[in-house]
Amino acid sequence: MKILTPVSRGKSVHACTTSFGGGLVAGDQTRLWLSIGAGAGCYLGTQSSTKIYCNPAQLQCSHVTTAHLGAGALLVFAPDPVQPYAGSRFTQRQEFRLEAGAGLVLLDWFTSGRAARGERWIFDRFESRNDVYVDGESVFVDSILLGTPEDRGHMGRFNCVAMLALMGSGMKGAVDGLLAGMAGRPVNRRGALVSSVSPCRGGALLRVAGQSVELVRQELLPHLAFVAELLGDDPWARKW
Repeated sequence: MKILTPVSRGKSVHACTTSFGGGLVAGDQTRLWLSIGAGAGCYLGTQSSTKIYCNPAQLQCSHVTTAHLGAGALLVFAPDPVQPYAGSRFTQRQEFRLEAGAGLVLLDWFTSGRAARGERWIFDRFESRNDVYVDGESVFVDSILLGTPEDRGHMGRFNCVAMLALMGSGMKGAVDGLLAGMAGRPVNRRGALVSSVSPCRGGALLRVAGQSVELVRQELLPHLAFVAELLGDDPWARKW
């Protein structure tokens, strides 16, 4: 994990930029605990995509994130996509607990694998679940499980799938902007990229599917432009 220099968000609020990343092999299990103090802001991202390597023993890799956001805190949780290799197994559980006035920007996305090598959706298992609580009450659950031959057929031409959730009362302005910006936008059923947005309890949810990671990234970035103003710095300016 790498901690970069905090940037000021005002007289009493600071934002910390954090990055981690790499790959998981042979049954690796990782855990991440985050505690964001009241009124503080934090961006957390990875240095690159998280590779899930296959292994002869077919051991499952897993990751668990547990985050607590104090009153009025902000967490921008935006790692690069997970890239599961052929024959790999991966399970992820992420839980975010928000106090009053806190805001969460949550990006969870994954790829078909090493598509350039012909490895498309041939991992053995991919499972991801995100839970969001506000003032102790469950307001959002998102869960996905892939791995059967039928699943592979359903993914069609797409090689990258993303979920962006804006949650908590601290995200009200961003939620309104996302919903308004996507209102009336047509869906091209045969396009290289499709996206849709919907309001949900406590926020809004954007889903994107594209034929490449770059297409999905290009779709996500405009919807994340507001983050720079909230943090006082653009966390993607020197990366993408």
